[in-house]
Amino acid sequence: MSIVRFENVSLAYGLKPLLKDVTFAIEAGDKLCLLGRNGEGKSSLMSLLTGAQQPDSGQLIFEKSLKIGFLPQDLPAADQQRVVDVVAEGAPAIAALLREFDSLSGESDQKSVARLAHLQDQIEAFDGWNFQTRIAQILKRFGLEPDVEMRTLSGGWRRRVLLARALVDNPDLLLLDEPTNHLDINTIRWLEARLNEFNGAVLFVSHDRAFVKALASGIIELDRGQLRAFRGSYENYLVDKKKQLEEEERQNALFDKRLSEEEVWIRKGIKARRTRNEGRVRALKAMREERMARLERQGKSQLNIAAAELSGKQVIEAHDISHAFEDGRPVIQEFSTTIMRGDRVGLIGVNGAGKTTLMRILLGKLAPERGRVKLGTKLQIAYFDQLREGLDPEKTVFENVADGHDYVELNGQSRHVMSYLNDFLFTAERARTPVKALSGGETNRLLLARLFAKPANVIVLDEPTNDLDVETLELLEERLGEFDGTILLTSHDRDFLDQVVTSTMVFEGNGRVAEYVGGFSEWVRQTGGELADESAFSVTAMAAKGIEEAPAKEAVGAAKSEKAETRKAKKLSYKLQRELDMLPAQIESLENEIAKLQVQIAEPDFFNGERAEVERVTQTLAQKEEVLEETVSRWVELSELAEGEG
Repeated sequence: MSIVRFENVSLAYGLKPLLKDVTFAIEAGDKLCLLGRNGEGKSSLMSLLTGAQQPDSGQLIFEKSLKIGFLPQDLPAADQQRVVDVVAEGAPAIAALLREFDSLSGESDQKSVARLAHLQDQIEAFDGWNFQTRIAQILKRFGLEPDVEMRTLSGGWRRRVLLARALVDNPDLLLLDEPTNHLDINTIRWLEARLNEFNGAVLFVSHDRAFVKALASGIIELDRGQLRAFRGSYENYLVDKKKQLEEEERQNALFDKRLSEEEVWIRKGIKARRTRNEGRVRALKAMREERMARLERQGKSQLNIAAAELSGKQVIEAHDISHAFEDGRPVIQEFSTTIMRGDRVGLIGVNGAGKTTLMRILLGKLAPERGRVKLGTKLQIAYFDQLREGLDPEKTVFENVADGHDYVELNGQSRHVMSYLNDFLFTAERARTPVKALSGGETNRLLLARLFAKPANVIVLDEPTNDLDVETLELLEERLGEFDGTILLTSHDRDFLDQVVTSTMVFEGNGRVAEYVGGFSEWVRQTGGELADESAFSVTAMAAKGIEEAPAKEAVGAAKSEKAETRKAKKLSYKLQRELDMLPAQIESLENEIAKLQVQIAEPDFFNGERAEVERVTQTLAQKEEVLEETVSRWVELSELAEGEG
């Protein structure tokens, strides 16, 4: 059953068509990945679904009473808001009703009493009295402390708060715009598990191929204003897409050949023009217009790395290095390694584990507190900085690459900077744009252009994949595969690690860094793939604290106390009292069952198992959680009645 339908929807940005007469539907339960190049209009399509933007023509038809949750690409502000208040924003209508009810609860005049009665009816219609319970449950499920301020949380934990906000109102459709950006591997895998549990429809934008493979049941591709649907896995999409492009090229070639023949005919001599077929002339005119209207597929980036002379055979030697954070916690303890010319090393760890610190120590940019690092000879290092500190935001794209020159030297050949930037899909107009006006994807392409313009035999990449589209990612993998120097790489993109690196350094907690042969998948095969997370707010740490439902009861009691006062207190019957006495044990049992299912789903290979078993377990978890919510609500209701007795 369709929950959203696009009917001949068109949307343009200036002269560029983002959507052109698009018709498609989202079905209940769909998990669709929206793919497309940077700038194609994916975020604009999301804004149509959220109502933040209206189409130029056509219409969107939503199922009646459809609830939509949205996880934006940008992180929430690191301000003084409490986590619980941010999550409550996910159901603004209910939150507003409860706030007004609370503000009027002490009033006794006739107007206020009438308004309270009306508010009570509205709150009950929205199941608003259970809203605080839902908040408490989702905070517990996501491992979030309600009173923690947003400014104390890392980017990954703030994104987790946003997801809780998007889900708290039990949406029918969940929209996610680049949900894995800036998340570490642990959090990405946790997110995959949560979204596979979700029973509603999901439409998400992501260039993280491992995430897409784990979640998507179909692909929706936005290409030159058209939406094309591909049902099935990401691997099936790649096969079907290749066939589609080949067929498109064949049809275009046939059309262009026919147009060329017609152009020759129309230019024949005087006699031919006097006797020409006017219908054929009109058909030629229509063909010319069709050819002019054809939107050519944008070319691929041309990433070419400027090679330097070979470095010495030994690139880096580290012996018994140790280093600690400012608070004394160990980052690295007694770590030794030797990196040889041609090695491709990936650093894996959660956010804040110390990957960038280790990288800087190995490159000689930071002295370790103990131990020594020796760099090899003839090193020419190109460094890709995830913080983009090497770029001047006030200067243009051209100026950031040119460094005061008009030409760059690439493998012994001189190229004009404008021509070189064209390889990275920067038009002449875009090359004159200040860096501060670029999108995230454009900024990363500029960083790559600047990086590869300098001769190097050691390439250091610190989170290079954020905001890059799939085609650019694949081309970057290809060029790095051809590079005959040494590569050091930190990334949370599991597919990218598998394609590029030949060994990994993994942060295993308490300053221990272990080395493994192979990429991410090989490390998972050898160890099971569990990364240490020492965050004070980690899911495992929260579970260890054994958070009880009592706070949920207190929160709900505060929201519903006024409602309870409007009722006549009732004495509990023997049957109801017995039910109330049994509920805590039932709640504990359900929580234990849910915890076991969550552990099962969190296993690295869970979603690679039989589809029927995966669906059975995730559906069982959803059912258990629903029963738990109803049981807690019943306990709250009976507890209030019992309190009313006294």
